[in-house]
Amino acid sequence: MAKASPPMTDHRKPYRVLFVCMGNICRSPAAEIVFRKLVDDEDLNGQIEIDSAGTIGYHAGNPPDARMSAALKRRGYEITGQSRQVKQPDLEDFSLILVADDDNLHDVIRLDPNQQYRDKIKLLTDFCVDHSADYVPDPYYGGDQGFEEVADLVEDACGGLLDHIRKNEL
Repeated sequence: MAKASPPMTDHRKPYRVLFVCMGNICRSPAAEIVFRKLVDDEDLNGQIEIDSAGTIGYHAGNPPDARMSAALKRRGYEITGQSRQVKQPDLEDFSLILVADDDNLHDVIRLDPNQQYRDKIKLLTDFCVDHSADYVPDPYYGGDQGFEEVADLVEDACGGLLDHIRKNEL
């Protein structure tokens, strides 16, 4: 009698996405929160891991900005997370690093002087489907409309990102 084979298991590592903005209290946590809900809704938690960070550590340990949180809560998102600063090991640890704007792009690229990880550092707006934007503007010093604009762009980009990952990475 032949011996039964052990069940096949998927040993692929999760696809890891890091969202980055300057302080990690407005744009990148918004993207993390929105993308986490999309991934949860699609039951892809074991296949995709999500985090966010800032290029500066000034707000380390703080929750997302109250105004950004309010804009997301109005859209039905649960607010979680705390700020941290992006570090050089993140470049190796994450599959894709999405930054909010060109300043953040340059700051993250500086962590990679040998350009070993350059191909995985991109602008978040590269994944927008419905909006034509070159970057996600920083709403910190503006009014409520700026936070709504960020939420619109982040929702669009995160939807496009999930489609991209499903088609190309999973």
